[in-house]
Amino acid sequence: MLAPVGMAMALIVTAASIYSFSPRQVPPLQETRIPVDRMQLTTIERSKAGIVMAGELGAILVSADEGQHWQKATISEDRQALITRIIFADAARGLALGHEGWILRTEDGGLNWQEVHFDTANGEPMMSARQLPSGDWLAVGAFGRVLRSTDDGRSWQPDSLPDLTDWHLNDIASSSDGRQWMIVGEAGTALTSSDGGQNWQLIEPFYNGSLYGAAHLGGNRWVAYGMRGNVFLTADGGASWQQAQVPAPISIYGHAVLPDGELLLVGQGGIVLSSKQGGTKLDIVRRGGRASLTDIVVAADGRWLLSSDGGLQIRPPASANPTPNDGAA
Repeated sequence: MLAPVGMAMALIVTAASIYSFSPRQVPPLQETRIPVDRMQLTTIERSKAGIVMAGELGAILVSADEGQHWQKATISEDRQALITRIIFADAARGLALGHEGWILRTEDGGLNWQEVHFDTANGEPMMSARQLPSGDWLAVGAFGRVLRSTDDGRSWQPDSLPDLTDWHLNDIASSSDGRQWMIVGEAGTALTSSDGGQNWQLIEPFYNGSLYGAAHLGGNRWVAYGMRGNVFLTADGGASWQQAQVPAPISIYGHAVLPDGELLLVGQGGIVLSSKQGGTKLDIVRRGGRASLTDIVVAADGRWLLSSDGGLQIRPPASANPTPNDGAA
């Protein structure tokens, strides 16, 4: 009786061994989806790699297909600090700025990032940066902090601007030809330069609240925007300002200027404002939801890609679908 049982066990072991080493198709692993519709996102830009956005915990994401799919960028140091702004000098070279004085640099449109600056203690958030016509980079941030790089963003040193206090500096903007520049921040802080950022002058305060951004509208025309629906326009490079008509008292955090000159501003309550009159009158073209929109990029097919504190939203332009539409991508 034992012999047949032993024979059977040997056959079972042999069969199991043959099965374990035999070639067979492994079912594909389920694709890991990046939850872009639930992330806190602060910034979105376009580069040669596609569309690049960033935000919570130091995440930088890249889409090569106009926002349909996303991959994580490679970052040399995982600091898990909030990234506040991504800026590209051209299609390949750019910076990512964040809390703790964090600055990352890319040379391939945002697929790979190298840390070039980080404060291990008492690091204030960096909020914006631009490359000046001289080749220097200028970065600004909380409590009036200013940094400069003279080697294309590879290293950074403290710098200063005239007549500044310790108010936060939120944005640096320039004209397309690189001659006119503007910096805006808290308490109506605004500085201007008409010589490519070589010399700066403090603008006489025209508003006592926070300004979050500025955009050049051609010629000597600028728009500056900030808290509670406060939007201001200048037609003389900042010498005088007038307040725009805004139909909602929302804080405005980002903008886009379209090729036809249309100005889009995005902010609280999922609101998108539009002006085709040089910013003098702004109309609500989309609203809905509780998310605060932080930035906007227009896709190749005209769709709006909107970063927000509640995730990425992808929307058709208002002219194609005027009905408010809540939710995420």
